[in-house]
Amino acid sequence: MISLNIGEVLAELIRNDVVESQNAGHFVALDSDGSILLSKGDPSQLIYPRSSYKAILAAAMVRNGSPLEPRLLALTCASHSGLSMHQNGALEILALAGLSEDSLQNVKGKPLDEVAALATSEATRLAMNCSGKHAGMLMACAANGWPTSNYLDAEHPLQLAFKSELENLSGEKISHTAIDGCGAPLFLISLIGLARAIRSLTISTDPVHQKVVQACRDFPEMVAGPDRMSTIFMKKFPGLFMKSGAESIIVASVPDGRTFAYKVNDGGVRPRLTLTVAGLKLLGIDTNDESEKTYGGNQIVGSIRATF
Repeated sequence: MISLNIGEVLAELIRNDVVESQNAGHFVALDSDGSILLSKGDPSQLIYPRSSYKAILAAAMVRNGSPLEPRLLALTCASHSGLSMHQNGALEILALAGLSEDSLQNVKGKPLDEVAALATSEATRLAMNCSGKHAGMLMACAANGWPTSNYLDAEHPLQLAFKSELENLSGEKISHTAIDGCGAPLFLISLIGLARAIRSLTISTDPVHQKVVQACRDFPEMVAGPDRMSTIFMKKFPGLFMKSGAESIIVASVPDGRTFAYKVNDGGVRPRLTLTVAGLKLLGIDTNDESEKTYGGNQIVGSIRATF
């Protein structure tokens, strides 16, 4: 069995000048030339990238004939909030493929957006945050005449294309394939391999890669949602590419190739904003965001701080 080592402390919660809690994990930042700018923990740690590498999968869809316009292409990269624009976008993709919601094989879910979730009576495949990716997969199958009934099989031509795209961008061979939360195949890769793949995607002169990354930059609200961190930062800082994944994984890159990727060991989301702000500073982006506050009653008694 492959184990996740504890790594190093990435963030600390401070309460009245005492470290109350710590979040350990793995972090790596690459400089514009691809060299390691900073690392914490073990950059060679094998991880599941979860949704953080959806743009790489989208690149394989485009390479294999997917004809989607940028707004819908961004949705195939998404872990969306389940708003009407996301669900309707997935339906648009399916209609272009000559298919319907019944063709989706992702698990059912409610919107990630809290208000939309409260207004939703039951979980559906369309509302689930990966429906854009699954609709995109079906679109790629339709474009190639590949079967749609088994598009989640690891040996399906589409999944093999995904694996090849990731291997080419990361420079690593995939040794293990699992099943993601949505039901799709999921490839094990090192953290630094993931960072290198995202860097390669960002600086690539391949029109396929450029199209995917620019779609996410141009339509960040389709990649996540109006109140979500990736969308907020991509809207605020033109040229930034950012994508989150389950179990507290974040990747981000800028046009000159500077990139970071991290994995919080326990999968917790509490330190994500703090770690992301610290990572963005390494990419030359000062968010001007203050540290997240720790409260004692109504008083600010500390903060969550990154250790780098």
